[in-house]
Amino acid sequence: MLLIALVSSNFSRFFVYAGFQVNQNYIASTLCENKARPWMNCNGRCYLMKKLKQAEEKEKKQEREDKRNQYQEALPASPALFSLLKKPVQRKAFPHLPPPGTVDRPLSIFQPPKIA
Repeated sequence: MLLIALVSSNFSRFFVYAGFQVNQNYIASTLCENKARPWMNCNGRCYLMKKLKQAEEKEKKQEREDKRNQYQEALPASPALFSLLKKPVQRKAFPHLPPPGTVDRPLSIFQPPKIA
């Protein structure tokens, strides 16, 4: 049953063509929009094109629905996550540093190199 469901969703155009070929006489005589205009030689192809367009729209709608479901699964919808995002950022206080270039070095440790 699952296999049939998967195959039918992937081959919907094939089933539309097959159904048209099987019932072409009935479609041409009853469902055709151009049966009053025999010079067009439609023979039910207008009905076939309408059904193919419906099948294509259904597939596109299903793809959009699948993509939307994938995005919903990827993003958690917990209220705790949103409360973390809304918390204000606290500023950290850093100590005041002296201006650059004024480094205190004890002379007992720092000795410049001697030139001989």
